[in-house]
Parts: sequence; C-alpha cells; structure tokens
Amino acid sequence: MLMDPDLEIRVKKATERISENMHIVANEPSLAFYRLQEHVRKALNPIVDRRSDVLKLHQELQGRCYDVEYAISAIKAMNKADTSFKNTLDHIKNAIFVKQQLKYEESRKKKPEPNSVYKRLSAHITLDLTELSELSDVVRETANRVESMMSKAAHSSS
Repeated sequence: MLMDPDLEIRVKKATERISENMHIVANEPSLAFYRLQEHVRKALNPIVDRRSDVLKLHQELQGRCYDVEYAISAIKAMNKADTSFKNTLDHIKNAIFVKQQLKYEESRKKKPEPNSVYKRLSAHITLDLTELSELSDVVRETANRVESMMSKAAHSSS
C-alpha cells in the first residue's frame, strides 16, 4: 500500500486536533473548578472580614437597643412618679408660706434698742475720726462716762 505523504500529514494534523479537543473537553470541568477555587480564595478573606464586622455592629446595635429600652422604661417610671413630685411641690410651697409667716411675725416684734449709748452714737457718726486721734480719745472717754452714768441710772431705777 502506497500512501500519499500529503494525505498522511493531513490525517496526522486531524488526529492531533481531535486529540487536543478531547483533552480540552475532558479537562474543562477541572479548569472550571480551578477558576472557582481561585475566585473563592480571593473573595473569602474579605467576606469573612465583612461578616465579623457585621456581627460586631449587630452586637453594638443590640446593646444600644437595650439602652433605649431601659431609658424608655425609666421615663415611664418617672411618669408614674408624677403624684410624688406634686406632693413634694405642695410641701415646698407650704414650707415657703410658713417661712414667710415666721419672717412677718419676727418683723412685727419690737426691735430692742442698742444697749450702749456709744453704740447708738457711733451708728449716727459718719465722720472718720482716725486722723484726729486726740478728738477720738475724747469722744471715746465721753462715751464711756455717759454709758456708765446710764447703767447706774438703770440699776438705781430698778
């Protein structure tokens, strides 16, 4: 049998192409799985990080929800304390009224006059006598004499 070299080259190329196509078809699922594995390897770490962030935010949000619920219950409890606050306010008003009455009664009492003449005299003197030391000594001596005379008169009359 005599073979044509041109035909032999064509048959060889055709069988190589068929073999290559069979190899591609046979390995295509492996290639797809490789691409999937590559994608998962690249995307998995960011997804895990995001999930942990979401879980952390969820816990913080849950804690804040508990805080809000606690605040709401405290406000509701304060609304229930309205009568206590009103009673306290009434007691404060009564205390202020009694204090005003006591102050009024105290102001109605006659104020006692100062005991010493010198104190009465010094209440009316507005002149600064510190520069006139001789005059201030005389005034002080006179005040003491007047005061002693007044006290003797008070003792003798009683």
